[in-house]
Amino acid sequence: MPFSLRALLGSLALGLSMNAVAATDWPPAGKAVQIVVPAPAGGGTGDSIARMIAEGLSKELGGNFVIDNHGGANGNIGAGIAAAAKPDGSKLLFSWAGTLAVSPALYTKLQFDPQKSFDMIGLVAEVPNILVVSPTLPVDSVKSFAEYVKKHPGQVNFGSTGNGSSMHLAGELFMAQTGTNMLHIPYSAPGQATTNLITGEIQAMFQLIPGIVGQVKAGQVKALAVTSAKRAATLPDVPTTAEQGYPELLSSTWFALLAPKGTAPEIIERANQALNKVLAQPEIKEKLANLGATTLGGTPAQADALLNSELKKWSKIVKDAGISVQ
Repeated sequence: MPFSLRALLGSLALGLSMNAVAATDWPPAGKAVQIVVPAPAGGGTGDSIARMIAEGLSKELGGNFVIDNHGGANGNIGAGIAAAAKPDGSKLLFSWAGTLAVSPALYTKLQFDPQKSFDMIGLVAEVPNILVVSPTLPVDSVKSFAEYVKKHPGQVNFGSTGNGSSMHLAGELFMAQTGTNMLHIPYSAPGQATTNLITGEIQAMFQLIPGIVGQVKAGQVKALAVTSAKRAATLPDVPTTAEQGYPELLSSTWFALLAPKGTAPEIIERANQALNKVLAQPEIKEKLANLGATTLGGTPAQADALLNSELKKWSKIVKDAGISVQ
C-alpha cells in the first residue's frame, strides 16, 4: 500500500477514534454544556422547562448543563446562535414549535433552517392551546361556538399575543377547519387580552393552558375544548377537540432538545437516553403537569417526524391566511 494512502487511512482512523472517545466521554469533565434557550431568563413556560431539563441532565449524566438565554425575534436569534455553534456537544438548543415549525413560514430571512441546521435529540413536552370564550357567550361546545360564529361572520373577535403567535395560528386553524370567519385582535400584553375576554370586549381566545387555567377554575371564562388528542391533567373536565368531532383541530406548543447539525451520533444517542430517563421521573412529570404540560420523550426519529409534519401544517395555514410579521 502506498505510504500516502496508508497515512490518509491512518489519519481517518485516528479521527474516528478521537470522535468516538469524545462521544464516550461526553459531557466533558470540568466543562459546562450550554443549552441555548431563545427567550429571556424567566421568560415563561419554555425557560422554566429548559431549566428543569438542564438540572435533570446534570444529575443523570454527571455533567454541568447550564442555560444560555438569548431572547428576541420570536426565538430566531437564539436558534441562529445555536445553529452556528460547533457540533461537538458543547452547545445544545432547547426550542419550541413557534421558532422551529412556524418561523420558516413567517420570516424570509433566518440564520437557521430547523431541519438542515440541527439534529433532533428528542421531544420534551407539549402545552396545548385551549379554546376559551367570554362567559356571556351563549355557547358550550366547539360545535355550538362554530355555529355561533357562522351566524355572526366577522363579528366575533379573538385575541392573541401577536401576529403569528400560537394563539393566532390556533384561531386561524379553527376558522380553516370550521369554515368560519372571526376578527383577529393582537395584543402586546397577554394580561390585557385575558381581562378583555373576561369583560366581553373580545369573545374568544385560543390561550395556552398555563396562561388561563386560573380564570377557568374561577369561572371567569368558559373553557370549550383543549386542542389536543388527550385531556390536560390540570383541567381534566375540559373535553378535547378530538372528542368533540374535530380530530384535525390540534394546536400546541411543543418543546424539543436539539444539537447543531453534524454532532456525533453517539452524543445524540447518549443525550436522548438521558433525556428520556429524566422525563420518566415521577417528579418531573408532576412538575411539567403543574405547568400545564404533557411529557413527551421518544426517539430522535419521532421528533423529526413531528417537526416535518408541523412545518407542512403551519406553512399552509400561514400562506392561506396571508399572515406576515415583516
